[in-house]
Order: sequence, then C-alpha cells, then structure tokens
Amino acid sequence: MSNTPKLTTQRLILRRFTEADIPALFTILQDEAVNKFLPWFPLTTEAAARTVYEQQYLSVYQQERGYQYAICLKSNNIPIGYLKIDLDDSYDLGYGLRKEFWHQGIVTEAGQAIVQQAKLDGLPYLTATHDVNNPRSGAVMRKLGMNYQYSYEELWQPKNFLVTFRLYLLNLDGQTQRTYQKYWQQSTVHFVEKNLDGD
Repeated sequence: MSNTPKLTTQRLILRRFTEADIPALFTILQDEAVNKFLPWFPLTTEAAARTVYEQQYLSVYQQERGYQYAICLKSNNIPIGYLKIDLDDSYDLGYGLRKEFWHQGIVTEAGQAIVQQAKLDGLPYLTATHDVNNPRSGAVMRKLGMNYQYSYEELWQPKNFLVTFRLYLLNLDGQTQRTYQKYWQQSTVHFVEKNLDGD
C-alpha cells in the first residue's frame, strides 16, 4: 500500500498536508473551540504550526505507511480539518474540524472513507476515545459503526486535568469478540456505562 493515499468522497478530498497548507493548519489548530477536547493547547503562531507539520505530518509521510489526512472541501482543496489513525497497538482514530464546518456530517463522511481504506489495508481494528463532555464526538464514532466498550479516567497532559473518556472499538477483521483493554488496565478508575445510545 502507499502511504496516505488520496481519498475522495461526495464532498471531500482527503490528502496529505503539504508545506503550502501550514497557514490553513494554523487556522485549525489555533481555534480554542476546536482544541477544547484535544490533548494540546491552541497554537499561537504560524511557526508552531510549521513545527506540527514537520513533526506530526512530514515525519509520518516518510514512513512506509501512515494515515495523517487533511480534510478538504472539493470546492477549493484547502484543509478545514484533519483525520488520523495511529499505527501503535491502539490504531486510534482521531479528528478535528474548524468550528464553522461543524454539524454538517463532514467528519462522519471523512471517517467512513478512512475506515474503508484501513479495512482494505488490513488493519485489524480501530479504537477512538472522547471526553464525556464532548458527546457529539461519540455520535460520530457510532455513525462509523464503532461500539462503546468502557469509560476510564485519565490525568490529561499537558493540560493536567482529570478527564473521563469513553472508548469505542471497531473490529475490521471479523473478530467481533475482540476487546481493547489497555486503557482499562492503565486506569485505576474504570467502569461500563449503561444506555449510551444517545450518549
């Protein structure tokens, strides 16, 4: 497989970030609302966005495979968000989107494309987590076919406050009985919530 192949959907282009996208990346990462539930602080300079591009994107694109995507509208091909899958044992799916594009189904549409690509590439499963105070993210996970597993507490760094996360899992290889226990085992406070259909 190629590293981060371009994907298209009805409205979107999912592609690699390029150096020319650094201003757009800065626009995404400087917004406090966008970054409220993410494990870093909003960026304050375009130079910081360049560092993110070099360390988080360019480095992945130099590997044999990777899933670090810019979410772009077909109309102008300018990044309005991002979507990624980590290639450690979590296969963690993560995403962010500029606030003015919320509530339009964009992340769900992009997510469906990357899930299909991951399945084609032979990834065994995907996980995703969301802060209990961000239930809309959980709704996206369910729309992608992910199933709630459990909740756990974590002292989130670098923001250094306690967060209760919900873990979702999607098995891609037919092993429907698989669970992902890492966060359960790492957290001293973990539990299973009931009736989360509406979060």
